Amino acid sequence: MDLQTVTALREPSAWALLQSLPEYDEGSALALTTRLRSAGHDPALVAAVLTQSRLRLRGQVKFGDRVGQMLLTPDGVEQATRWQLAARHAQRFAAAGVDTVWDLGCGLGGDALALAAAGVRVQAVEADPATAAMAAHNLQDTPGATVHPALVEDLDLEPGPGVGAWLDPARRIPGRTDHRGRTVRTFSLDQLSPTWEAVQEVAAALGHVGAKLSPSFPRDAVPQGAEAQWTSFGGEVLECVVWWGGLVDHPGRTAQVHTGPADGGRWLEVRDEGGDAGPAPVLSTIDDIGEWLYEPDRAVLQAGLTGILTQAVEGSETAPGAGYVTSSQQAVVPWARRFRVRSVHPLSIKPLRRWAREADIGRLTIKKRLVPIDPDRLRADLRLSGNREAVVVLTPVAGRPMLLEVEPDD
Repeated sequence: MDLQTVTALREPSAWALLQSLPEYDEGSALALTTRLRSAGHDPALVAAVLTQSRLRLRGQVKFGDRVGQMLLTPDGVEQATRWQLAARHAQRFAAAGVDTVWDLGCGLGGDALALAAAGVRVQAVEADPATAAMAAHNLQDTPGATVHPALVEDLDLEPGPGVGAWLDPARRIPGRTDHRGRTVRTFSLDQLSPTWEAVQEVAAALGHVGAKLSPSFPRDAVPQGAEAQWTSFGGEVLECVVWWGGLVDHPGRTAQVHTGPADGGRWLEVRDEGGDAGPAPVLSTIDDIGEWLYEPDRAVLQAGLTGILTQAVEGSETAPGAGYVTSSQQAVVPWARRFRVRSVHPLSIKPLRRWAREADIGRLTIKKRLVPIDPDRLRADLRLSGNREAVVVLTPVAGRPMLLEVEPDD
């Protein structure tokens, strides 16, 4: 969206038109467009307000009820932090005694809203003029928040005991889009904007700094003394935030997991308290597969903390990096799912076809890691025709690809 369109949408008459629209519905969008044009509204304005209406529907999950007062862009909604996570970021700044945060690359202002709600003064900075204008609109009724259209590199950031910074580097490549028209996402630290080097320079200058990065952030790239925390919400790993200075709760790699409903539930933190979890022990033989199989939350797996699970259940990982832990112990781990192992089979089609027939299996839920096999092809090859549904895990064990029939136990 360009600055001219943002300015037009902020006009009282255009804003009133946008606020009068019903919740966006793709099936009635064409009829609504025709009606608005017939009422004399400019076609460009009609297109703009309907785009905003559609984006608000998508943005509800990111911004909550506040979305009805915001101006949005597709990329801004895509990269924005979910409001539940933004609130936790803000609470960390407030708990550390940081009273002023430079939100560098503030985008649409979602994190700035959360920081201000936590009682922190926010200096929000955005390089793109149109996005900065939208952020100014979105933060206009927020005490303690100021928006600056500027480049991070052009700022003179003065360190202080109560001064910190938050960065959410753009992870999209301008000018490149996918088949759905969305800007292509990058997972390379070298292609962030601002760059990873610039982020670390801000951390060195201000000390109390947090940077939201991709869940694929390399584990070996965690700076000395910093904390990298992977976060999952709704079963999906959404981010890795690197914290510096007084914002570090536990140096190294940690994970936080949200369980329960999105509007409530609870947060669990996983960290190596003793510092001796190390790499997870690995099964040496197929005969050592225990009665129980555990699957850690994806944030724990992404953070490389499977060793904590093996300690908790006195078990072993099926293969290095697989994330599946087998044990003879029936333990309760709130951030891991437990399965009972019903049977174990080499991943060989003919014997598996016989097993599926004898076990009366007609439907198969397939979970897998480190086994290069297409689940749909496996289902077809097994010629399933029974009445029972089964859950299977495909994983290497002692160097051999294996199929473990399991039953959820929680």
